Amino acid sequence: MTSNPAFAGIPLVLGGNVFGWTADQDTSFAILDAFYEAGGRMVDTADVYSAWVPGHKGGESETVLGAWLASRGVRKDMRIHTKTGMLGGAELYGPERLLQSLGHSLERLQTDYLDLYYAHKDYPELPIADIVAAFGGAAESVRSLGASNFTAARLSEALTAAKDAGTMPFTALQNEYNLVSRTNYGADLQALCTTNGIAMFPFYGIANGFLTGKYRSEADFGKSVRGGRMKELIVTGAPMLAAMDTIAADTGASLAQIALAWLAVQPGIGAPIASATSVAQVEELCGMASLTLSAEQLARLTAAM
Repeated sequence: MTSNPAFAGIPLVLGGNVFGWTADQDTSFAILDAFYEAGGRMVDTADVYSAWVPGHKGGESETVLGAWLASRGVRKDMRIHTKTGMLGGAELYGPERLLQSLGHSLERLQTDYLDLYYAHKDYPELPIADIVAAFGGAAESVRSLGASNFTAARLSEALTAAKDAGTMPFTALQNEYNLVSRTNYGADLQALCTTNGIAMFPFYGIANGFLTGKYRSEADFGKSVRGGRMKELIVTGAPMLAAMDTIAADTGASLAQIALAWLAVQPGIGAPIASATSVAQVEELCGMASLTLSAEQLARLTAAM
């Protein structure tokens, strides 16, 4: 039995990639507390977070999130999303190996079920029916399944395979999508999601911070550990920031709120994903829920890139 993982609380998913990395446990707890108090109920993480940090091996984010859930006693209120598939290769989608990974995630998260479990990436060399069968085997501990970084063709094949096998289908998608990066959720995927009731949860909702407006020149690169990724966007994204600046002046909203509010009304979107490294950032991000952009403003943003 599946359930649609879209909409629980405000239409925003808190990204957990920073937990145990740029946000230590105390800071992470404060961020999660603020999100919960604002009405946020969905948190996204992955078993690979934050294996890229020297001395880390993955699972750090899940561990911090699990400790918070246990200490606050709010598991039943939350919709916890996690992913597997990046801590190795195609062997991770073998049925036994996948159940092992799931078990480790459940242990770190201190829960006996997940609200949404993603295939973090596709392995095109694997028959899609094998991937579907492996994830379908997790059904006892998972309420919904999702695909991340999948193309329209492979996601469509996965839906067919699940139907043919009578197993749990993917009912969520997580691809990169934002005002300045739209290729990974094009018209084909939008049509597939809207036709099949698949909730799309776009990651990099504020483009690694670019859409907050804090990166406008090379001198701004040092503002965060992600600053070095902004070089190309500073040139190509300048027209978008200009459009957002005018809307910010008209509405009083921040650029981050504008970016998320645009995402929230696009076809097939369940809720955008955004991470925060401070309570102030959480409060700003959650403010997107009260922002309604006009049709003219939405069209202006859509046309700016």
